[in-house]
Amino acid sequence: MSGIFGVVSKGNCTETLLYGTDYHSHLGTEYGGIAVLGERFHRQIHNIGQSQFKSKFYEDCRRMEGNKGIGVISDSNEQPMFLNSRFGPFCIVTGGLIENTEKLVTGLFEKGISFSEMSDGTVNVTELIAKLINQGNDLIDGIEKMFEAIEGSCSLLLLTKDGVYAARDRLGYTPLVVGKREDAWAVTSETSAFPNNGFETVKYLEPGEIILLNEQGMAQKRPGGANNQICAFLWIYTGFPASSYEGINVETVRERCGRYLARRDKDIDVDVVAGIPDSGVAHALGYAMESGKSLRRPLVKYTPGYGRSYTPPSQKTRDLIATMKLIPIKDIIEGNRIVICEDSIVRGTQLKNFTVNKLWECGAKEVHVRAACPPLMFPCRFCLSTRSIHELAARKAIRSLEGHDIEDVSEYTDHNSEKYRKMVKWIADDLDVTTLRYQTLEDMVKAIGLPREKLCHYCWTGECPGSAPAEKAGEKQAAADWGHASGGHTSNIKNT
Repeated sequence: MSGIFGVVSKGNCTETLLYGTDYHSHLGTEYGGIAVLGERFHRQIHNIGQSQFKSKFYEDCRRMEGNKGIGVISDSNEQPMFLNSRFGPFCIVTGGLIENTEKLVTGLFEKGISFSEMSDGTVNVTELIAKLINQGNDLIDGIEKMFEAIEGSCSLLLLTKDGVYAARDRLGYTPLVVGKREDAWAVTSETSAFPNNGFETVKYLEPGEIILLNEQGMAQKRPGGANNQICAFLWIYTGFPASSYEGINVETVRERCGRYLARRDKDIDVDVVAGIPDSGVAHALGYAMESGKSLRRPLVKYTPGYGRSYTPPSQKTRDLIATMKLIPIKDIIEGNRIVICEDSIVRGTQLKNFTVNKLWECGAKEVHVRAACPPLMFPCRFCLSTRSIHELAARKAIRSLEGHDIEDVSEYTDHNSEKYRKMVKWIADDLDVTTLRYQTLEDMVKAIGLPREKLCHYCWTGECPGSAPAEKAGEKQAAADWGHASGGHTSNIKNT
């Protein structure tokens, strides 16, 4: 994923831009970038793979001056991009995921339009978006035509002499929120960027809505639509606890998820409830509140040095971070029956090798794992929340049980089916845990508090928002029938 932030102020905006953008650091680990417009455009991009955003950009911001700017924390593309277009010069930052990049690039090549290249030989997606916008009759028309051309999602900020344009992806997979303080307006992916910068939230952009922020305030350029398909994973894992999307706070949703998990757990007795830091902690808080069991910290994260092990694209880097960041406390673990709350189980390798094994090695009596969302079945098409279909833990289980990959996984997504039980048992056995239970889709949706049809849950069900089940990597996946009201199943594997 990527996080974007923009600001227009009465005075120099660079300090607000620095800290506002920095509050998106949990969304990407590859590149950071800022652009400021004063008498001219100032733009800077740094690789932040081995250092924090603030440390890279602090001196840059001291040299920049202007009253409007945009910033980005990016998971893959170097941004912001600058384009001296026929509409005048602008800088652009984007967040989302484009599936039909190759087709779009080919179409622009045929029109005689060229691209710069990234180091791996691929086109920079943000540059692609900029050049698609440049095909319109004006910036607004260009953004709308870009929305129509892409498959996937794209929310963006455009910095021009007129101000900062903000456009939310047309089906709302990724959020944008406007804030105001006495001397400035801002727009952000994460509302957690607002409080310490003095902003109050004034508007959640609608899907497809386009606005302009400038010295005069906020002006709507195109109204949004009602067909919202915001990513449910924002609340479960990727979003920051202090952020709110559609007016619903992340931390409270995670607490409710934990409560729902505890309500399903009438068949186990534990001594300790714990969450895997950081995103599993709030789920554990809810579990402890509902169950009345003690919340403790058998695993602590060395926060100063290590970020999310999920975000970096390299498996080697993910494993290194996962190994080093969580430190076990034997005095809390030894001899105790522990339920561990985790936001999700993606590949399962890190949970097994760098969490569960540490608990067993420190003398845990039982280890029960509770995931706050259903089994992940499909790689994300819209926000890069999950990757290859073949590395997902649930798919590895299905492949082992069936003897080969299958196209229709609807029986495995039905938590009342025998095949679902066998899949969970296989994963629990592979993780080497006493029991494993996943959240049901119904409980997850209730915890979020939006109607199911207003949430994207493609990575769990294969249901593509606004269309039939999607075709991905040559596999046609049947949509799951989630019309059941009863709970999930526990797989009992290990007795110690």
